[in-house]
Amino acid sequence: MSGAEAGLALSVFLASAVECVEALTIVLAVGSTRSWPSALAGVLAATAALAALVAALGAGLGAIPVDPLRVTVGALLLIFGLQWLRKAVLRQAGRKALHDEEAIFASELRAALATGRSAGRWDPYAFAVSLKGVLLEGLEVALIVVTFGAAHHRTGLAAAAAGVAAATVVSAGVLARRPLARVPENTLKYAVGVMLSAYGVFWLAEGAGLSWPGGDAMLVVLAAVVLGCSLVAVSLLRRPRGSPAVGG
Repeated sequence: MSGAEAGLALSVFLASAVECVEALTIVLAVGSTRSWPSALAGVLAATAALAALVAALGAGLGAIPVDPLRVTVGALLLIFGLQWLRKAVLRQAGRKALHDEEAIFASELRAALATGRSAGRWDPYAFAVSLKGVLLEGLEVALIVVTFGAAHHRTGLAAAAAGVAAATVVSAGVLARRPLARVPENTLKYAVGVMLSAYGVFWLAEGAGLSWPGGDAMLVVLAAVVLGCSLVAVSLLRRPRGSPAVGG
């Protein structure tokens, strides 16, 4: 496995792990208060839909010529990366509240308990909330899997990294039986934002005809530059003490 492929697998793993932690919180809340069979059915339905999306988009992107494909993939990854990085910088600067899985879990519990229970064993509420939660959290991961995989023609590797991340998070959640609040989620999101942005710049420039000196090794330099710029942004945006952070 080349360095670029290892970076690909790591980026997809981290992005998938973060989203799986958030989806796990939702499923735990409705499963433990409403109906585990209905909640798990929602998880399976969402997973099947995401797998079909990856297969369909992967085949479509695979038919695009190399240079336009790299431009497309680079642009998408840069959009995803900057979106993650913007939120991470705002959180690090104190301008946005840190992501709190315990608080989200409590909110989901209140919502689940406030809704009337179904008369039968099947609980449409638990199914719908699990389906929506996994689908929304997994949609961005599915697009990242497709774009990373298409750029290297290694969609299988990207999908495997996402699968390992999901299995790891689910296993930890089953053992803990509670939200994974101790996972350094905000730090992971920062790292993912840096990595996606670096890959996006790399492939966007390659697709436009630029030949990077050092080849794939330039990814390390780009990641360092993105990280440095983001830290400067954090310093410039740091919230004065005593002023409230924006929620979310």
